[in-house]
Amino acid sequence: MAMTAPNEPQALPLHMQVIQMATACWMSRLVFVAAQLSLADHLAGGPKTAEAVAAQTGSHPPTLYRVMRTLASLGLMTEDGQHRFALTPLGETLKTGAPGSARATVLTLAGDLIWRAYEELPYSVQTGKSGLRKAMGTSLFDWLSTRPEDAAIFSETMVGFHNMEPPAVAESYDFSGIKTLMDVGGATGNMLSNVLARHPHVRGILFDLPHVVRAAPAFIGARGLTDRIEIKSGSFFDAVPEGADAYLMSHVIHDWSEELCLKILGNCKKAMGPNGKLLLVEMVLPPGDTPHPGKMLDIMMLVGPEGQERTAEEYGQLLDNAGFRMTRVVPTASAVSVVEAVPA
Repeated sequence: MAMTAPNEPQALPLHMQVIQMATACWMSRLVFVAAQLSLADHLAGGPKTAEAVAAQTGSHPPTLYRVMRTLASLGLMTEDGQHRFALTPLGETLKTGAPGSARATVLTLAGDLIWRAYEELPYSVQTGKSGLRKAMGTSLFDWLSTRPEDAAIFSETMVGFHNMEPPAVAESYDFSGIKTLMDVGGATGNMLSNVLARHPHVRGILFDLPHVVRAAPAFIGARGLTDRIEIKSGSFFDAVPEGADAYLMSHVIHDWSEELCLKILGNCKKAMGPNGKLLLVEMVLPPGDTPHPGKMLDIMMLVGPEGQERTAEEYGQLLDNAGFRMTRVVPTASAVSVVEAVPA
């Protein structure tokens, strides 16, 4: 007869699994406070008591102790017998500038802007419109355009949230026939830098809004690619520069309504020659109830920029409407695929 050890975790009853889902926001906001107070930075020099950290952060000492004790239970820090807290390897990721950009990503995804957008999820479900726009009175990208510091954190967030994808795309897709690759809406050049680092024969053009590409030279320079990437600025709603063999867009099309997607795709089609290629890096959704991170991201697109994730069939239809022919969908080792298309 099989026996279960007393301390072996048991599967929760079904009703408790659902209730546990409802508590996810508790953890999200707790980690947000840790990032907002820069707790990892304050503990970087060694163990400290909550009282010492409270003095540095302007916090209420007994309350901060309760927060840090809970963060320790999540594995972000550890508490010794003298009630001093020290960072764990997991907690180290929340330090400012740590590889992976976890702190910036947490500040964005668990911060007030997204929190308010999700408060309006019932409204979005009823109307199909952006909860963020209802809450803030403006769109996500218009809001960012007037706040350069927030825009910089948002760009770092995109690097952190999608950091597994660029190397996977660079490895999985065959760039051998491409001499010049334009990254349309490429922010600071993370995707383009990864592709060029793996494929030395490719030259790049980075294209995005002026305030977005402002930080690109430093990002590209740190990767030793200044002489291989040309930076251009403008809006892909107005026009896309000519001069590339292939036009890549990573997590751009999922941000917009179908009408605006067709405008962006139309401008890309005008810019490329008859032999050009279009490469969309997106989370292509599997059909049915197959789990995929893109299905949760799809709801973020609903409440945020009013975009959506799509299945391969839906991408094929969208591209057909824009005057392209989808040629294949190339999976990668990450959550994204490369949707390849050519002018029809």
